[in-house]
Order: sequence, then structure tokens, then C-alpha cells
Amino acid sequence: MIKKEMIAMLLAGGQGSRLGVLTQKMAKPAVSFGGKYRIIDFPLSNCINSGIDTVGVLTQYQPLRLNAHIGIGIPWDLDRNIGGVTVLPPYERSDNSEWYSGTANAIYQNLDYIDSYNPDYVLILSGDHIYKMDYEVMLDYHKANKADVTIATMSVPYEEASRFGIVLTDEDRKITEFEEKPEHPRGNLASMGIYIFSWPVLREALVKMSDVSNCDFGKHIIPYCHEKGMRLFAYEFNGYWKDVGTLTSYWEANMELISLIPVFNLYEEFWKIYTNTDILPPQYISENAQVDHSIISEGAEIYGEVYSSVIGAGVVIESGAVVRDSIIMKNAVIGKNTKVERSIIAESVKIGDNVTVNCGEDKPSKYDAKIYSGGLVTIGENSYIPNNVAIGKNVAILGTTVPEDYPNGFLDSGEYIIKAGDAR
Repeated sequence: MIKKEMIAMLLAGGQGSRLGVLTQKMAKPAVSFGGKYRIIDFPLSNCINSGIDTVGVLTQYQPLRLNAHIGIGIPWDLDRNIGGVTVLPPYERSDNSEWYSGTANAIYQNLDYIDSYNPDYVLILSGDHIYKMDYEVMLDYHKANKADVTIATMSVPYEEASRFGIVLTDEDRKITEFEEKPEHPRGNLASMGIYIFSWPVLREALVKMSDVSNCDFGKHIIPYCHEKGMRLFAYEFNGYWKDVGTLTSYWEANMELISLIPVFNLYEEFWKIYTNTDILPPQYISENAQVDHSIISEGAEIYGEVYSSVIGAGVVIESGAVVRDSIIMKNAVIGKNTKVERSIIAESVKIGDNVTVNCGEDKPSKYDAKIYSGGLVTIGENSYIPNNVAIGKNVAILGTTVPEDYPNGFLDSGEYIIKAGDAR
């Protein structure tokens, strides 16, 4: 029988609805990040950098792009005969068939996969966080404490604590209490959604809680283990970690990559981030172009001006165009004399000539004020913006738009255009 000390289960099935039009047709872990990467590259790279060579990736929502990106795992050295990376979608069984309903239910439905490796430990990861972590160090901590469960934690500001699972510990970092998203948090040590379980403990908890609907680690499995008197420990992480679950946090995390001294460094030799990249020609910056303080990916052609922005592979920025404080994803085209500021432009978007993106006064979104905020403009993939129009703040656009969609040539702040055929 194959025996692995620890395998990883990477939860990558979430819709990521708070990323709005960016995740209309793809799962959140497949969204571009940092010009050439996708969000899932970070936990996958952490696995191989930590010596973990067996990873199950649980997919569900819009998995096509994610599956194509992962392939057989070659970029992460996870194309192994024994182990490697395995994509695990929901599947039909003889007795019943159901979608994954909750993070723990997704793991429960793959007990056979885990059993086939007979691991001592199982690492549970989310596919939508940006960070670098050596999971081997966390495993050593788990072993040293003879723990049944180790939860990676980090201190967060008290005002944000109610968004997380909060742990209270004694002086040995043993967890005495766990509260999932408490209204009035009594501490600020937050769970990062990264867990190491001793496999017999996790297996027992999953089987016992298998009848619970929407079974979740934070709401059900961790409390079950705690109530049963198991040894739970908090592993405190002090590095950079970002949940890029909202448009504002996603934009901020990209902008942090280009700060003078990046808080999160993509260029470290000893902890590389691996990805599946296309074979592209080098970037081209014309003699009249101006580029300052930006990431410019392979195959990009810059004829205009780019300031404090992240430019994806194959992007074309035409002459006279000015891009500032923005994320322009793969294969997008910014037309001549177009001005783009504080915007997230998704893959294969074409913006015409003489367009102004992000202008006027700040007004709340009429489409969804919780998602489209922070004065950002978000344009979903394959959208088209015609020549000679202006777009306000907190605007969402998805689809091929025409001049008639812009009253008097202007889409006011807070407005949106979501074409019916593109909102599937």
C-alpha cells in the first residue's frame, strides 16, 4: 500500500461571488494575479516548496479554466506517478449523488482518495489566499505538541475579527475556545483556514458529522474536535497573508506588489512561485512609451504611459493611452488616447479609443454596493467598450457594449451594464 506522511487537500471550488464580474465564468482560484499568475499558484507553490508532493484539488464552480491551468501539474513538479496533483470534482455514486456542500463535506466525499495514500497527516488549504508558508515547519509544530489538530492563525485588527474564526489559547498556544465569526470577538487571533489534522482524528470527525448539511470546518469539524477533548493548537504565522475575496482587497494586494519595498516579494530565489505560462515573445516598450513603477508581463506591448499598474501577458496599450493604479489582465487592449485609472480590467477586454475609465464623483453602486465599492471600475472578461465614452466610479461592466448603452456618452458613477447573455 502507498504510504505518504502528509497529503494536502486544496479547496478550490468556491464561486467567489464577492469578486463580482471577475468570477462570472471562472472559479475564484483561477483569477489572474500579479500579471502572470493565478491565485491558486500560491498554495500550489507553497506545497511543492514545502516538500508536499501529493495534492488533491477540489473543484466545483466553473472549473474549466482551473482544470486547464493545473493540467497534470508540470509547472509545480506535481506530475508524479505516485501522488502528484489530482483534480477532484463532485461525482456520481451508486447510492447518491450530490454537489459539495460545505468545506468539510467536500473532503468527506473524497475519503477514498485520502485513504488510498494512508497518510499520517492531512493538510487542508484554501485556494484563494496570497501568501508564502512552509507547511513543513507547521507540521513539525504539530508533531512537537502531539496535537490532533493544528490551526494556522494570525493576529488581525479587533475591528476585523468578526470576519474570521477566532481562537483563544493558553500560554502553551493550546486552544481553549474557538468561535466562528463572533459578533463580539473576545480575541484577535484569527484562523487562516489552514489546518493540519492527524488523519484518524479528521476521518472520525468527518464520518460523525457526515449528516450535517453544509458541513464546514469552522462551524462543525473544529467545534466537534474541541468538544471531544482533542488536542487543538494554534500555529502563529507572522508573514504576509491576504484573503483576496473582495474587489478592494484583490486590487490592494496587486498594488502592494509594486510598492517601493514590496510587502510580498515575487522575486525571491529560495521560494519561487510557479505557474503554467504560455510561450510568449518578450515585452515591448516603444521609444515614446513611459513606464513607471509597474509590473509588465511577457508579450505586452506598451506604446502609451503606464504608472503604478500591473499589466498582464499579451496586453496592448496603444499610443496616447494612460493607465494609472490599475490591473490590466491578459490579452486586454487599451485604445489610443484612452485614460484608465483605479480599474480592474479582466482578460481579453477591448477598450476603444478616446475612452475615460473612472471619472466623475463617487456614488454607490446600484448593482451591488457591497461588491462594487472603493471607487474602482470593474470590467469583466471579453467585454467591449466603444470609442469616445466615459465611465464613472463604482461601475461594473460585462459584455459587448455599444454607444447607446452610454447616455450622452457617459455611464454615471454607480451604474452598471450587464448584458443578459454574459450573466450566465
